[in-house]
Amino acid sequence: MALNWTYSVMAHETKSSAIREILKITERPDVINFAGGLPAPELFPDRHLLKACTKVLDEYPGKALQYSLTLGVLPLRKTIAERLTQKGCSGLTEENICITSGSQQGLDLTGRVFLDKGSAIICENPTYLGAIQAFSFHNPQYIGVDMDEEGMMVDQVEEKIKKFKPRFIYVVSNFQNPTGRTLSLERRKQLIKLAQEYYIPVIDDNPYGDLRYVGEHLPSLKSLGGELVIELGTCSKIVSPGLRIGWIAATKEMMNMVERMKQGADLHTNTFAQYVLYEYIQAGNLDRHIQLIIDSYSQRRAIMIKALKEYFPENIKWTEPGGGLFLWVELPEGISATALLELAVKQQKVAYVPGKPFYPYEDKDNTLRLNFSNAGHDMIIEGIKRLGKVFKENTA
Repeated sequence: MALNWTYSVMAHETKSSAIREILKITERPDVINFAGGLPAPELFPDRHLLKACTKVLDEYPGKALQYSLTLGVLPLRKTIAERLTQKGCSGLTEENICITSGSQQGLDLTGRVFLDKGSAIICENPTYLGAIQAFSFHNPQYIGVDMDEEGMMVDQVEEKIKKFKPRFIYVVSNFQNPTGRTLSLERRKQLIKLAQEYYIPVIDDNPYGDLRYVGEHLPSLKSLGGELVIELGTCSKIVSPGLRIGWIAATKEMMNMVERMKQGADLHTNTFAQYVLYEYIQAGNLDRHIQLIIDSYSQRRAIMIKALKEYFPENIKWTEPGGGLFLWVELPEGISATALLELAVKQQKVAYVPGKPFYPYEDKDNTLRLNFSNAGHDMIIEGIKRLGKVFKENTA
């Protein structure tokens, strides 16, 4: 029986994630997958998480299996505040932290707090697709700022602030998704100066900040800008995405707003997972695990860059990020990365993400994103060799 139900305009107009659709294709075991932002599953700390699970269920099952506070369980919020303080973010306590269901919910809640229909957002161009999805529920206006190898070109920002009066500035300051670029220290200071002058919040989406393989860590925007910066974090890239634990670090005033929005969304984040992550960190496992994945991912990054130099044609450019999970590839003008993806999957059984969905208002289709963290060394070399063949045959 056909059900002639009336769905909302939002339900009709919301588009599926391009990456999620591509990942359906790449689940075939014969496809080399450079498409997702997937951590390496063989590196998941399953034994240490098992010990944490056992301790939680042995010592306080009543608390861990019960409803909890909307902002998150206190021990984990205190731990995250302490870790951020160690990284130079002064004045933070548990009252400045909200635990979210991954950093994606942090984006959603931030959008709910700040955005109305037509509100302007200043962002990098290209920018993170998940942010576009979260913010687009509110039908905002995206004001893109060009990027170069030092990240967002902050010299362009002041003029856009004056013209569009944005609700906030959204950046992925460290090893940006999708380009892998990092905002330089000089531009960080310049951006914070503008935020202070015009009193505009900066949302720094920072899932990759711990994953630096080359050079020295830069001061976070939060440490430089204090209360003007809202930092989003997650354990997805440094422990496990399946835990779905992220956080928002912001002012107490904003926490009141976030709490109300989150109550209507999910009441609270998974209590048990929060306590498991807390015990995992308290046992001293997190920093050791971060070093383990840094060692592994830095090798994979180097192998991919070497393979690109060997197998890609000379008319193709790419970024060489100092950390994170991604490389950004630029094909010659007029070449469609979306069209070539179909050839790559069908002919060579290798997948990537076309860059087009990362541009919120441009129809730019000659770029693509490659993930280097998920595949093993031999698979990276073989996959890039296959992609090189596709590009040599179709970009001349």
